[in-house]
Amino acid sequence: MPRVVVAGNWKMHKGPDETRAFFAALRPRTGAGRPQVLIFPPAVSLAAALAARPQGIELGVQNVHWEDAGAFTGEISAPLAHAAGADHTLVGHSERRQHCGESDADVARKAAAALRAGLTPMVCVGETLAERRAGRVEPVILRQLDAALEGLTGTAGDGRFHLAYEPVWAIGTGETATPADAEAAHGILRARLQERLGPAGAQVPILYGGSVKPENAGELMAAANVDGVLVGGASLDPADFAAIVDAAPSR
Repeated sequence: MPRVVVAGNWKMHKGPDETRAFFAALRPRTGAGRPQVLIFPPAVSLAAALAARPQGIELGVQNVHWEDAGAFTGEISAPLAHAAGADHTLVGHSERRQHCGESDADVARKAAAALRAGLTPMVCVGETLAERRAGRVEPVILRQLDAALEGLTGTAGDGRFHLAYEPVWAIGTGETATPADAEAAHGILRARLQERLGPAGAQVPILYGGSVKPENAGELMAAANVDGVLVGGASLDPADFAAIVDAAPSR
């Protein structure tokens, strides 16, 4: 089974001073069976996070461009992010798809760029409420996954990427997929990963993201094929985030 992963996406929150204060207060469990813990701070706070993080906390950026360099004002390339100290990057978050017009093809190019630069991409997929109500969960998330795998083909055999299922209707809304909902979607994704990648597909961690809180994290992570959580709002509070880390099952 893949190692359990607990990741926090801070989105557009926490400058350098707030970042240092967060890590000074963060007290998750340590020792055997501890999950892999990732934080995605804003790019401007990455240096502060690198200096202040407790031992064992891994860091990433929230987005990268698909080109390694060029005239792309305001963008960050994967090589630049890696050189600045990031080991991970989010790719294709629903907010990037919705507000920045990112297409499935863009996500594939960004995933490939991340791998080329030595970053581990966390590819996000998920359906809208309208798509769920129309019974289109499976075709939507498989379309998104298949497109991303085009950018990972030939380099993903070692399982060096993460997948996050984020039902768009549950992000920042207070609505949460039930463990049964998450289990069903993750089962669909796991089957496709194994179909496309063979045995390596069984080792790719699949995280659930969408209004994860200390109160529901343990139940969500107990569901089949749920290998961790991608936490939004609750990752901004060090006590809440530590409680979610502590709720992760040991593997």
